[in-house]
Amino acid sequence: MNLRLNSEFGTLKAVLMHRPAREIDRLTPYNKDFLLFEDVPYLEAMQMEHDVFTNLIKEATGATVFRLRELLIQTLTNREILEKLMTQALQPSNQTHLKDYILDRLSTAECATALTAGVKVHELKKKIPNLPTTELLDYAFIIPPSPNLYFQRDPMAITPGGIIFSSMKMEGRQREANLLKAIFENHPDFKEHVNQLYPLNGQSNPPSIEGGDVIILSKKAVAIGNSERTDEKAIYQVAKALLAEGTVERVYEVHLPQRRNYMHLDTVFTILDENLVLTYPDALNSVLQTSLYTLKEIQDDKVHIKRQVLKESLLTVLEREIQHLEILHTADGNPDYSMREQWFDGANVFAIGARRVISYNRNKHTNNALRNMGVDVLEIPSSELSRGLGGPRCMTMPMSRSKI
Repeated sequence: MNLRLNSEFGTLKAVLMHRPAREIDRLTPYNKDFLLFEDVPYLEAMQMEHDVFTNLIKEATGATVFRLRELLIQTLTNREILEKLMTQALQPSNQTHLKDYILDRLSTAECATALTAGVKVHELKKKIPNLPTTELLDYAFIIPPSPNLYFQRDPMAITPGGIIFSSMKMEGRQREANLLKAIFENHPDFKEHVNQLYPLNGQSNPPSIEGGDVIILSKKAVAIGNSERTDEKAIYQVAKALLAEGTVERVYEVHLPQRRNYMHLDTVFTILDENLVLTYPDALNSVLQTSLYTLKEIQDDKVHIKRQVLKESLLTVLEREIQHLEILHTADGNPDYSMREQWFDGANVFAIGARRVISYNRNKHTNNALRNMGVDVLEIPSSELSRGLGGPRCMTMPMSRSKI
C-alpha cells in the first residue's frame, strides 16, 4: 500500500475506521466537557449507525476497511511498543509507576482497551489485588478515555508526499495520534510504506496540527487550515517538508476565523470531484486571507521556501486551483436549513468516488441539493454519531484511492 493520496475523491480502495466502544460509555454530563465531547450518546445505537456506515462503504466500493482496534492489538504484541504507549498514557495522571503492574496482569487486548477506553483505580484494584496505594480516588481515571477516537481524520493526514502525524492541540486527544503513529510505524502491513513528513525527526513538542485541517486541492496543491487547532509554525514545517519531497508544488495556509464552526478546514468545505466543492453559504468568502508557500531552492541539503501573503478569499484560491469550479452550498443556500444542517456537518460528507458521497440522513436539504447536481448520495443514520459534532469525512481516514 502506497500510503499517498493525490485527491479527495478518487475511488476509495482502503480506509481506517474506529467503531465506537466503551470509551463512549465513559461520558457523563459532568465529564463530557473535560473529555472534549459535546454530548452523551447512546453507545449501542451509535455502534449500529457506525456498522451501517462501515458496511455501506464495503458494499458501495469494495474497499478494505481496517479497524483501529484490530491493528492496535496486533501492534501491541511488541512489548517495547506497548511499554512506550502505556507510559505515555499514564504520564498525565503521574501514575507511570503502575506500568509494570498493568502490563504484567492485563492481556494485550485488555491493554488496548485501557489505551482507548481508559481505566479507573477501582477497576485496576479488581484485576491487581496488590496494586500499590495511589493518591487518586477509587473512581478516578488512571488513564482517561478517548471518546473522540471514532473521528479518525484528526490524528493524521495522508498527502501526495507522505504522512503527517498530528500533534493535537488538546492534550486529552494526543493519545489518539500516538496510537496511530505507533501502528503505522510498526505494523508489518504499513511500516515499509511510511514517508513521515511531520513531526520532524527529533521534535519532542512539535507545534499543533490536526488532520481535519489538511485538504488535497489537486495533484500539485494542498491546503492547510490555520485554525484554532493548527498553528502557523506547524504549517510552515509541513509545507517545507512537502515542497522538499517534490510531489507538491504549492501549499496554501488558509487563515480561518477562531470560531467553533470553523474548527477545521474540512468543516468549511469538501471536494467531491475535480470541479465540485460543497460548502456552507458565504464560508469561502468569509476567509479573506491565505498564504502561499512555494519552493525557493534546495542548497547543501537545506530547504528554502517562499511565503507569499495573498489578500484574497479562499474562493479565489479554489478558482485558481480548480478549473471550471462549481460551488454547492449546504441546503442549497437556504439560510435556516443551512444553519441547522451545518451544525451537523452538512458540508463534511465523505467522498468515496467522483461525485459519489456518504452523508448523514438528517441533512436532507443538502442531500437533495447534491442529487440535483448529479451527485450519488448514500445516506447513513445519524441520531447518535452526529452528537460528537463531526461528519462522515471526520470519521474516516482514507489510506488508498484510485489515482486521478
